[in-house]
Amino acid sequence: MVACEAETFHPLEMCFSPSAVTRIGRWAALVLPLALTHVRVAGEADLDLLAVLLLLHSSLTGRRQGGWDWFREPWVVATFCWWGWQVLCTLWVSPGHGALVQALLAIRFPLAAAALGCWLLRDVVWRRRVLWLTCACGVYIAVQMLVQAVFGRNLFGIPRFHDGTLTGPYAHPRAAAPLSRLVLPLLMVGCAVAEGARSRLRRTLGLCAATILAVGIMVLAGQRMPLVLSLLGIGVCAVLYRPMRPAALAAAAMLPVLVLLARLFSPGSFFHLVTLAHEQLTHFGQSPYGEIYTHAVVMAQAHPWIGQGYDAYRHFCADPATFHGLFWLSNAVPARGWMVLCVQHPHNHYLQAMVNAGVPGLLLFVLMIGAWLKAIWPGRDGHAIAIGLFAAVLIQEWPIASTSDFLNLPLSGWGFLLLGLALAYRPSPIRNGFQAGGVQPIS
Repeated sequence: MVACEAETFHPLEMCFSPSAVTRIGRWAALVLPLALTHVRVAGEADLDLLAVLLLLHSSLTGRRQGGWDWFREPWVVATFCWWGWQVLCTLWVSPGHGALVQALLAIRFPLAAAALGCWLLRDVVWRRRVLWLTCACGVYIAVQMLVQAVFGRNLFGIPRFHDGTLTGPYAHPRAAAPLSRLVLPLLMVGCAVAEGARSRLRRTLGLCAATILAVGIMVLAGQRMPLVLSLLGIGVCAVLYRPMRPAALAAAAMLPVLVLLARLFSPGSFFHLVTLAHEQLTHFGQSPYGEIYTHAVVMAQAHPWIGQGYDAYRHFCADPATFHGLFWLSNAVPARGWMVLCVQHPHNHYLQAMVNAGVPGLLLFVLMIGAWLKAIWPGRDGHAIAIGLFAAVLIQEWPIASTSDFLNLPLSGWGFLLLGLALAYRPSPIRNGFQAGGVQPIS
């Protein structure tokens, strides 16, 4: 910051300069992976700060210097369309119990991703720093899980969860979900580093070993959806990056062996991955997820055009009018009663969008995710790191999945961090005025 002086400057520039705002933003970006790893409140505050700094910097640089060029990017326009419709639906149907305020604030996380991808991480040095620190956090989570698998407790003395799943550095089993995203750029960073290896055989063997290790950790974690999504992401990386294909095939071939080893050394993980998964898939409609999905669809059918506003599932799931099933999904009464379905969210981003804002909200959400993926599409000849980040964002928003709330930290925070990194690693730089603040063009 610079000293405030009574001069004829932009009102904000009297107390801030673009370069000072950029420096603050870069350090906030660097701290973000650490905050998301262990301090949820700090992670949310960091994302909020990034969003505010983006708007502040754009105001300081102004339209003539291109400070608002990021706002015209198609993915940003699509995001604001989804956000605007959700705000209107909330205002019309259910502005009370804080829903309208939450709907208005929902744009802050996409703005934080724009701050990272369109401004702060256009600088080569800071982009690499944030990427390496993000990968280091992924390694840290994986090491904690391995220690817990081998010795029964993590480095903090916390044992496995009571059902046998690994918790990594946490007290509850929430490490596998972020690791399934982080492992993809981590493996592709390894691919990028291995490109300089003289021996092609050593490079291939090294990538195979790293990929099998990553899949082995996800198997030991004992959580079905993170394992499936990580395998999907590895497959996407292999399709888009030829040197990754032998490693992906080796991991696929070793998967049955790894699952059988889990049966011997981690029965709890095997039960979740095989026994419980088989039961839920063969009787999906009667499973907890199937019942919640059914209830969400029933709620959406009752309000198909404008939904019931932000966080509708939490606020309106107890409506007796929705206490019935669907013949094509689940038509049975839940064994523990209808109220057991009243959880915080419907465990699927697309169902959540439809319950909140109706079918138009769902279509706008799909358009938004499509615009994100198009913006970060690396192409078939893309750089390894860009491919890994693309795959991570893809599995974060994969439609056939059970996941946390779209804007719930820490998992959504990792998603928006990875989106920001992916935007920064796009093949061509955007034309904007951020370079005037000392930001170097992307390499």
